[in-house]
Formats: sequence, C-alpha cells, structure tokens
Amino acid sequence: MRLPIASGMATGAVAIALYPLFQGGDWFWASLGAVLVVAGIGTAAGYYALPGWLVTPVQVFATWIYLTATFAGDEAWGRVVPTADSVVELTRLLTRGFADIQRFAAPVPDSTGIVLLTCGGVGVIAIAVDLLAARLHRAALAGLPLLALFTVPAAVVAEPIGWPAFIVGAAGYLGLLVADGRERVTHWGRAVLVRRTSAATTARPASSDAGPLRLSGKRIGFTAVALAILLPALLPTLEPSPLFAFGVGNGRGGGNSVSIPNPIVNLRGQLSLPENSTVLTYRVSDGDSRYLRMYSLDVFDGEQWTMSEPKGRPEDRTSEAAMPPPPGQNPSLSVTSATLDVAVSDQVRRLSFLPLPYPAARVTAAGDWRPDRDTLMVFSTRDTAEGLSYRVITAEPRSTAERLRAAGPPSAAIGERYLALPENLPGEIRQLATRVTERGASPYEQAIQLQKFFTEDGGFTYDLSTQGHDGPALTDFLIRNRTGYCEQFAASMAVLARVLGIPSRVAIGYTGGGRVAGAWQVRTHDSHAWPELYFEGTGWLRFEPTPAGGAGQGSATVPEYTRPQAAPTASAAPSAAPSAEAGDSTTGPGGTAANRRDRMLERDLGGLPIAPEEGVPTAAKIGIGVAVALLVMLIPGLIRWQLRLRRRRAYSRPVPASGPVPASGGEGPVGTPGPRPAGIASPDGRRREPAVVAAWAELDDALCDYGMAREPSESPRSLARRLAKQYAFDPEATAALARIAAAVERMLYARSGGEVGTLREDLSRVRRALAATVTRGRRIRAVLLPPSTLLRMRAMGGRVLDGFDLLENIRLRRPARKGA
Repeated sequence: MRLPIASGMATGAVAIALYPLFQGGDWFWASLGAVLVVAGIGTAAGYYALPGWLVTPVQVFATWIYLTATFAGDEAWGRVVPTADSVVELTRLLTRGFADIQRFAAPVPDSTGIVLLTCGGVGVIAIAVDLLAARLHRAALAGLPLLALFTVPAAVVAEPIGWPAFIVGAAGYLGLLVADGRERVTHWGRAVLVRRTSAATTARPASSDAGPLRLSGKRIGFTAVALAILLPALLPTLEPSPLFAFGVGNGRGGGNSVSIPNPIVNLRGQLSLPENSTVLTYRVSDGDSRYLRMYSLDVFDGEQWTMSEPKGRPEDRTSEAAMPPPPGQNPSLSVTSATLDVAVSDQVRRLSFLPLPYPAARVTAAGDWRPDRDTLMVFSTRDTAEGLSYRVITAEPRSTAERLRAAGPPSAAIGERYLALPENLPGEIRQLATRVTERGASPYEQAIQLQKFFTEDGGFTYDLSTQGHDGPALTDFLIRNRTGYCEQFAASMAVLARVLGIPSRVAIGYTGGGRVAGAWQVRTHDSHAWPELYFEGTGWLRFEPTPAGGAGQGSATVPEYTRPQAAPTASAAPSAAPSAEAGDSTTGPGGTAANRRDRMLERDLGGLPIAPEEGVPTAAKIGIGVAVALLVMLIPGLIRWQLRLRRRRAYSRPVPASGPVPASGGEGPVGTPGPRPAGIASPDGRRREPAVVAAWAELDDALCDYGMAREPSESPRSLARRLAKQYAFDPEATAALARIAAAVERMLYARSGGEVGTLREDLSRVRRALAATVTRGRRIRAVLLPPSTLLRMRAMGGRVLDGFDLLENIRLRRPARKGA
C-alpha cells in the first residue's frame, strides 16, 4: 500500500511545475482532487487485496465520476452518476478548453474548459504512474509519464521553471523510487542464522538490515538533485534559450519554403524574460534610432492576427538587386536616406527574417535573402541571421500634413487585403471606433485621434500580465479593463483603423533600443508590436499607441508626424529628430538626436543619471562561475576556521580552580575515531571547564585533520605519552601536551581542578608539532577541506535523510477481525 501513496505524491509534486501556465490556482485544486481519487483507489485495492488487473479500470471509472461531479454535476444524476447529458457537457467543455489553449498565451486564465483539460490530463498521468509503479512494479519507468508532465511548461513558457518547483518534482520522483526500493527489500524475507552446538542445532531469525543501502540511495538522489540545481547556476550560459527568433525559420538546409511564424503569441515572452540579452547592434549615418521590423501581420480573422505567406522571387535577391518599391509610395515623393550597419548577435538562433527599418531601399547581406514585394519583409529559406552583419539603406518618405490629409482612397487591391474584418466583429468595437474619432475628419486625422485615445484620453494601462490577442480578449481590452501591453495596443488600433476604412496591419520587431558607445543596442526587452497605417501616395506609416517610458514600453517612441504640434512634414523614420527647443544651440542630425535622447531620459527616468546595460561577457561569466565554485569548495575550511576562532577565545582565558557542579555538554567532531570531548562525563558531577573542553576539542579535531587516530580506550594521559613517543616530539611540545592532558584529567577526576592558567600557548605548540610530522599536502587539506568538518557535515546530512524514514515507516494495516 506504500506504492500507491508514493505514486500519488510524485504526480502531485510534478504537477506543481505547471504553475507558470495559469493565472489562478483553480487548476491545482481540481487536479489534486483527481490525484487523490487515483491514489485512494490504489490504496484501497491493496487494503482489500483486489486483483491487480481490476485496479486501473476502477481508477479510470472513478476519475470519470470525479470529473462529472466537479464539472458537470448539474447534468448528472444525483450530481455524481454520469448521464448522457453530463457526457455531452464534458465533451463541450473539453472542446472549449482545446480552443482556449490555442487562443491564449501562457499564463492562461482558469476557464472551466482549461481546468477540465488540465485536471483530466493530470488524472491520466496519475493512473499511468500508479499502473507502472504499483501494479507492474516498474517505478523507474513511471518517470516517463512524470517527465511528460514536467516538460509541458518547459515547452510552452519561455521562462525557465523555478528551482523550487524542480526540487519538489524531483523529490516526489525520488520518494517513489525509495518507496519501491523498500517494497522490494521487504520481499527479500528474513535471514536465518544457523548456529550448531554440541547439544542441538538452533536457528535464529534476523531481519535483514537495508539501512545502509537505503541511505546510500538517498544520498545519491539528493546529490543528483543538488548538482542539477547548483551546476547551472555556477556555469556560464554559453547560449541563451530561444529568446530572439520567435521560433521562425527552418534552420540551415534545403527547402523552398519558410516556416510561417506566429510571432505575436510569443511577444510577451520576449518582454518578460528575466535576462535582457542583446539581440543586435547597429550604427546609423544620421545618429537617429530606427524601429526594426521583421514580420507584417495582415490577416485578422476575429481570433488573432496572422500573416500571409511571404513570396520571394529569385530575381529579387538582395545580393543581386535593390529592394522593390514601397507599395503605395509615389515615386515623386521626396525621401530621407540613411545607412545602417547592423550586426546580429551570434547567440541568436533560428532567425529567418531580417530586422529592417521600413522602408528599405537596399539590403546588402551574405546569403540568399529575398524580399516579399507586398510587405518588404526580407527572409531566407536557407540561411539564418545568426552572427550576420549587413548594411541597409533606407528610403523613408517625407510628406506634408496637408498631403496626408488629402490622401485619396486606397486602391482596390489594398482595400481588399487590408480592410477585411470578420462579420462577427462585436458591434461595441465598431461603435467605439466612431465614438473616439471626429465624424468628417480625414483618415490621417482619425489615425492621430486613435493614437491619442490609446496614449492619453482612453485611460489605458501598460501591463505585461495581461494575456490574449483573440476576439474576446480584444473586446475585454478595449471595452472593460483597458490594461495590456504592446500586443493589445497594436492589434486594437489596427482593428479600429479598419473599422474607419483606414488600411492597417500589425508589425512585429524591435524598437530602436538604447545608445551605447556611439551605437544603438537592441535587446530582448525591446521586442515590440506596432500598427502600420496606409495612406495613398505616401504608403505605410508607423503609429505608436503603446505608452512609452517607465510606465510602458520603455524604448517606444511616438513618431513626430503623429504629434499635434509636429512640423508639416511626415516621415516614416521611426525616430525623426524633433525641432530644436528654444535656447538650444546644437544643430544638425547628431545634435538633435542627442537632444532628443536627453529629453527621453528626462521624461522616462525623471532626469536621473543612468548607465547603459552592457551585459556580462562570456569570459566574465566563466570567471564568476569559477569564483563561485571556489567559494563553495572553501565552505568547510571557513566553518573550521570559524570554529577554531571560537574555541581559541575560550581556551585563551586562564582556567580557575573548579568545584563540584552538575556536568554540562561539550563539543567535538562527530565521527572521529576516538571518544568525543562531548562524551567526557565527570563521574562525580564535577564542573567541566569551558576552556579545558575547548582545548581538548581543538586537539581532537587537529588529530582528525592530520589523519592521526585516537584509540577509544585511550585516556588523555596515555594519548599524550603515545603521541610524544610515536612522533618524537621535542621536550617543549611533550610538556605542553602533558599539561593539556593533566588539565583534562584534573577536570574529570580530581576533587578540585586547580588553577591551570591559559592553554593557548600549549595548544599552539602541540599543533605545530603535529603539523611538522605530516606532508604539505595533508596540511593544505587540513586548512581547505578539514576532515573533522566534513565528518560533521556528513553526519548532519545523514540525520536529515534519516528524518525521511519517519514518513517511509508509516504503514497501513488492516484491523484484526473479531473472533479471528
């Protein structure tokens, strides 16, 4: 009956690792109920000796009853017994749960369908673990379903699983293995010792002692868990988790297609990663930063934004031709040109789309990179951007506000593709679009009013904890809580723009980043989404509805052409330089960029001085890891040094005459060869002087550290004589050792201890004499890895592990029948 309980505990412990997937805790309590049902059936089966083949079907049926009572009780007979209606209800909830997990990004809300799906999955895992461990007696194989449960959050959530959850899960599996081992040992039976005598032959049964075997297993298990936690913390990270690429691309290799990513799903994971790693750096000829776009999402189906499959023609390779002309941009429109030299980090993985400013006129990059003519996304089916350096020449449109206000209707092709909305779009969203904009205003003016609604008038709040980009989440964001991050802001403004007849799409990429040593550095926390709106004759322009600064996406910037006080020029440059303020004597592109950055820092950080985050180089990480490892190795030596200092303070004081008082405890190393000072007890209750006890304990530890055994039967005087003779002490060391031994014996046996004086000089002389008899390596080990301290740590670990035996020794016994 031990194994079903251990199986349930292991499943519950591993299920804790699912916590990053959910916003609430309803899933855990429901799943815990399913685990208890399975474990309870398994325990009862052992209690009443049910056939093993019958247990698993009973567990499946009991789990069905539990799910029915919990999630479809209103449709069940007596809220427990399944009916046809309850089966239909469970099926409906499961279908909705599957749909919800496709629509929401982790952590997902505790909807009934998702909780049912999770609870049922954990129940199935619990049944599988019980079958393998308790029925088939293959506890090691039970780790496979537990591993499957454990890898779910690792595969879904970008952040690593917390070490407390890992420890709990590993401890649950180790407990299952220990329970299985104890079960097997009990089946060995009892050993029979036969002793033949002249009179008769007697047999004496003796229980087999599995204690050392069990303790060794525990030590191996706990050591493995400790190493799994400590080693990753000590070793440097040579390459990051998939932080940068949103999982796009099909790596290096053949093929004529590129994997279509769903970047908006993973956007929050980029923003909430604990490590703000460098993605790329770039230098720009005019000194201004640029938003760098990778993906253009043009399809909104009412559930989510996705992008059409890009198409790259062989004749459009960036190595052979310039970029195609920007869609909708009049060739006679004046443009601003700048040159960017971009260097992608060599730690980026699986990035098949190049981060580029929009629009780019020329891209020079090694490899087979091709632009999509409709969106100007540049991608490759064969190459990735890992460690790639490339040059980009921009052609950013400049148009007056009057020209934007007078922009004509979009072409039929643009309207058909970028104005499409689902028929079931909620009417309240359509009403909101018209309510926050002025009737009769131009599309350009309405676009500015929409941006102002998100950034100023609408009462929106930036928060990474908000989830979802589907229809219901969009309605909740726009109408109810108005709390979200760049995903919701960009998607919402693009939808409202289409309602107003303005072609729109959602761009995914990076903001301009921060300036470091003359270059712009883009990090994972600069991942961003923004809407792009189309104006005939000018083309696509970026807008910024997401709050910027400390209360929003820190490196986001509002384009100058969308500000009410903007000059009558419009540019697609993401960070066009503002006009110089009054009293500003700095002119030119470099000066205005510096002034703009100063104002951004003052706005976002209240004028506080900041230092750019440089990150930790790999060499420094290796050095830090080695230093931490050395510090861990020095812990025993530091403990020994601290204990020696504490004892020295005690035996440096003169020893006064002692009278008969009750005995007190002492100290000494656990596991040393001879009796410990803590075990010295005065037969007549005489006082144990702390100074003498400290000196004797220090001598005992010194003998242990230098590898000199002390026989259990040796008295202090006989020990002193043997050491002096065996190691040929000089007369001074011999006399000092004799005085220490005499002080100990007087404390233990004499009527009065007498005044001894300080023992510090005597003990120091004896230590030097002992050290002179051993090798240099032994002396170094005595300082860095003292055996006396290691023995204490080993004994302490043994006592901690033995504490788990209290749980293992719990046995459930059937009550004796009356009259038996």
